[in-house]
Amino acid sequence: MRFFYTTLFLFIVFSCSNTSTKKSKLIDFVPEKTSLIIKTSNLESLKNSLHNSDFLQKLSKTTSYENLEKKLEGLSLLKPKSDLLICFSEDNNDSLQYTIITKHHNLLFKIDSLKNYTEESLIYKNKTITKSTLNNNTFYSTLIDSTFFASSSKTIIDDVFNNKNTDSDLEKIYTTTSNDKTTSIIIKPNNPFIKSFFINDSLNINSFTNYIAVDIDINQDDILINGITKASDSTETLINIFKGTIPQENLIQNITPSNSDGFMSFTFDDYKTFKTNLSKFTQKDSITNTMSLFDNIIEVGVIYEDKNKAVILNSLDVIATKDALLSEQNNIETYRQIDIYSFSKPDVFANSFSPLIPFKNANKYCVLDHFFVFAESTEMLQNIIANYQNKTTLNERSYFKDIKEQLTDASSLIIVVNPSNLKDVLEKNGLNAIGKLDKYNASALQFIYDTNFAHVNGILKKSKIKAILNSVSEELNIKLEHEILNTPQFVTNHITKQKEIVVQDITNNLYLISNTGKILWKKQLQGPVLGTINQIDIYKNGRLQLAFATPNRVYVLDRNGNDVSPFPAKFNDNITQPLSVFDYDKNKNYRLLVTQGKHTLMYDVNAKLVKGFTFKSANNTIICQPKHFRIGSKDFISFKTQNKLYILNRTGKARVTPKTSNTYSKEPIFLYQNKFTTTTDKGDLITIDTKGNTAIQNLNLSENHSIETTSKTLVTLSENKLTIKNKSVELDYGNYSKPRIFYLNDKIYVTVTDLQTQKTYLYDSQAKLLSNFPVYGNSIIDMDNVDKDKNLEFITKGDANSILLYQIN
Repeated sequence: MRFFYTTLFLFIVFSCSNTSTKKSKLIDFVPEKTSLIIKTSNLESLKNSLHNSDFLQKLSKTTSYENLEKKLEGLSLLKPKSDLLICFSEDNNDSLQYTIITKHHNLLFKIDSLKNYTEESLIYKNKTITKSTLNNNTFYSTLIDSTFFASSSKTIIDDVFNNKNTDSDLEKIYTTTSNDKTTSIIIKPNNPFIKSFFINDSLNINSFTNYIAVDIDINQDDILINGITKASDSTETLINIFKGTIPQENLIQNITPSNSDGFMSFTFDDYKTFKTNLSKFTQKDSITNTMSLFDNIIEVGVIYEDKNKAVILNSLDVIATKDALLSEQNNIETYRQIDIYSFSKPDVFANSFSPLIPFKNANKYCVLDHFFVFAESTEMLQNIIANYQNKTTLNERSYFKDIKEQLTDASSLIIVVNPSNLKDVLEKNGLNAIGKLDKYNASALQFIYDTNFAHVNGILKKSKIKAILNSVSEELNIKLEHEILNTPQFVTNHITKQKEIVVQDITNNLYLISNTGKILWKKQLQGPVLGTINQIDIYKNGRLQLAFATPNRVYVLDRNGNDVSPFPAKFNDNITQPLSVFDYDKNKNYRLLVTQGKHTLMYDVNAKLVKGFTFKSANNTIICQPKHFRIGSKDFISFKTQNKLYILNRTGKARVTPKTSNTYSKEPIFLYQNKFTTTTDKGDLITIDTKGNTAIQNLNLSENHSIETTSKTLVTLSENKLTIKNKSVELDYGNYSKPRIFYLNDKIYVTVTDLQTQKTYLYDSQAKLLSNFPVYGNSIIDMDNVDKDKNLEFITKGDANSILLYQIN
């Protein structure tokens, strides 16, 4: 599937046309012979999801992708601001053609820096078409009203001017797709890519349905599929054999050995209705001579084991089903106290359930509780019996339980495959040489029939080894297109209450990334973010925004990465410290303090200067980020220059004046034991109380030192000596980041990273290194509980362009 990503960047230029048309929706422009449509509402998210997906990275190495990549050698960056459709079709010569449709805007393409690019204008019935050639690849484009339309085929471009008809069924199913997932795909029969979802060669998409529309959520280690499939009310599509039936709970996994290759199960509440529908589809008379074997059956399944197969009947009335087999109770052996009988009518399953069950060799059977198991191989029956008795069936495996969470209990049809059969299915669709899929222990696709359509659920999930207690496991390795500029940090998703990741790259693009590794958006900023990013609730409605400064802007961004008016606020003079956000009374009346050299500017959330704040200028350049502290009922704003420490009230007037002067380091000011605490340039600890009394303590810190505190915990780092609450640890000599303190789950954690050896250390409050540390890391970490489980996670830079998410188990 990764070659879909490649096609997104094929078209480089746009042209203009004065064409008048009544078409307004993107779906109105889909070429007539289109058989597969990819829709995305966030191209950047799709691109990065494809790049970070483990499964799709494996697909990228297939022959099909490589051949298409050669054909699409020249690519450009496409920057749509809204939905984008990629349509695939085959022309009269069976050649693959593709079309891109999106709303036009002035920055849709960048062509000024492209090499080996030429274009010319063509006139078609007074309409302008641009013919573009990039590295010998030719494509055509035009603009119809505000819709950009480009294709590899000039014929398709010509036809768009004449095609006034819209496929009403296609339009209806298009409206079911979501804008919240990574991408959506609409599939029709005879499409050039997807031929079959099934293990059985007798089943294919051409005879299965007319339309499938699915939303696809692509994460690093899994792909989730949800949507619908619809066929016309006729006897020509297999999905309609479930019409008029109610899906039942699938239970075949309870008898499927964990060492099998997978299973298929289909259910119904009324066998007679199902039989009538299937007979219409196969255009064969209903099989009447079935010994009433299926009258009390609500589920039929097939278990796959190499080239062997077993048919499973799940009975509602075991006694009645046994009675239907009275003439078939010729015992041929007993295994683990289970009788195995011969079966004289092995073709009954193919005659009754073809094409779902095409084989005719199941000439033996046994009974396990309410399951009736038929197979040709005695060894396969024995394997099923042994695993069922030992409780080592697929249903007992953790990897199946993981995928089951994404599926419904009851479905009309479900297919579950192991890595070997998954590879076989992919190869049926032309994806050869995909490589090892051994960690995809179970993948599933299910259909749940509803009124005139069926719901579709699917999952491809990389299995994880269960974490050992106290271990540290790498959960995500998120790769960006460019190198990372700053330290990744967590922010809160106000909808889920979980954490997400925000980070900036060296091109000054800011990213918001989910805790499953999906890039939600990317935004170009004017410059690098200063310090950490704050979250505020500017509208006081529970929705959080990101607030931060770059050298010449103050930004406030909403959850979708959009600017919140009237921000960004622009500044001619450089902002020299991170943006300070104050909420004095915890009532969300925020104050935004901007530092420029020795000057401070206090703004409200309307980007208006707060007139009541009178402090304008320090005696020299401010060397640390201003902070707000609350002691009792009083507010304090504190910052310092090289030789003066300021402690102000809300209005900017001096509230505390230190009684001694010192030369200060650039370390922050903290509130430690209710005293304003920082260090001198020589490494001495300075504390100032609310009356201005100053105390200096020699902690034997070098000039190259760092401090961090909570209200009761002091941490210092001097050269290679880390001290936590007066307990010291001698680290290996290296280049260490500043220490950070985290207070989580009523525990203190202290972390430093050796940037020279790329090792991240994590200590408790007693200066004891946690088990399984250090781990690989290239930056200061941020640490929190990012999801719904109880385990803590932390993020750090990995390689130059990657973010690592670890979990402490």
